[in-house]
Amino acid sequence: MRKVLFTILTLIFFSTAQAVEKNIILPTATGDIQGVLLMPDVEQPCPLVIIIAGSGPTDMNGNTLGSELQNNSLKMLAEGLAANGIASLRYDKRGIGKSRAAAASEEELRFEHYIDDAAAWADLFANDKRFSTIAIAGHSEGSLIGMVAARKSNAVKAYISIAGCGRPAHEIIEEQLSAQPEQVQREAAEINKELLLGRTVENVPNYLAALYRKSIQPYLISWFRYNPAREIAELKIPVLILQGDRDIQVNVKEAEKLLAARIFSSYHIIGNMNHVLKHCESNDMLTQLETYKSPALPIKDELIEHIVRFLLNR
Repeated sequence: MRKVLFTILTLIFFSTAQAVEKNIILPTATGDIQGVLLMPDVEQPCPLVIIIAGSGPTDMNGNTLGSELQNNSLKMLAEGLAANGIASLRYDKRGIGKSRAAAASEEELRFEHYIDDAAAWADLFANDKRFSTIAIAGHSEGSLIGMVAARKSNAVKAYISIAGCGRPAHEIIEEQLSAQPEQVQREAAEINKELLLGRTVENVPNYLAALYRKSIQPYLISWFRYNPAREIAELKIPVLILQGDRDIQVNVKEAEKLLAARIFSSYHIIGNMNHVLKHCESNDMLTQLETYKSPALPIKDELIEHIVRFLLNR
């Protein structure tokens, strides 16, 4: 028993201090997507994890561009995987950071662009002999992007959801507006109904314009088509679902919905982990915010451990 335990610990905490980072470009019809490949110092082929960032202006490192919300969560995830002999590719989504030029305009952006880009990254490495397998790990909105991309690319052999929602986006939006006046809730629901039917809405109240401005509506229409529970149920590859119990953006119930839809998944709730994958013992907004602004605060070890076990012990 002690020998088995020692073997597991050796696997999880294998150190590769000489990991090498290399800039990688994915050409697309509208411009280049910029990424970073982090290779561990290993002699044998190793797993490759394609990391997909969440919504908004979140860059490949997990930081919100143009704000004080700099936490380096996805960069730390990549480094933690490298320390355990696992390579990773993280990238700025089109329209974000170094990939800004790849999105021509907000009006032209569709959710499928993100899906196609993630699948194209997997295809780019499909025949690369350095890698024993290719997995996709999507964080937050990247979870839905990743699960659809995993079906689109035959190169993807495993899928990991990190803080992913289990319900369609329009339901999440309506829940987030539940504290607003009844009129606001009703008008948002009516707009969502039109978008679900594929129809744009001309007259949006000023107080909802930031959420439903005319230029973003085509993107919302494309996003609303996807139900995470239905998409994850279609996956024919191994699935790992990870969720923190101190996440104030994505509730544990969302992970439970994903598990209910895909019951043969590996599933772990990580204690005192919040949405940016860091240790937090409170749901207090100000306490949480400090971790969102702490680029030196490490992410939870358990997160890396579960991914390592999933990829190396299958």
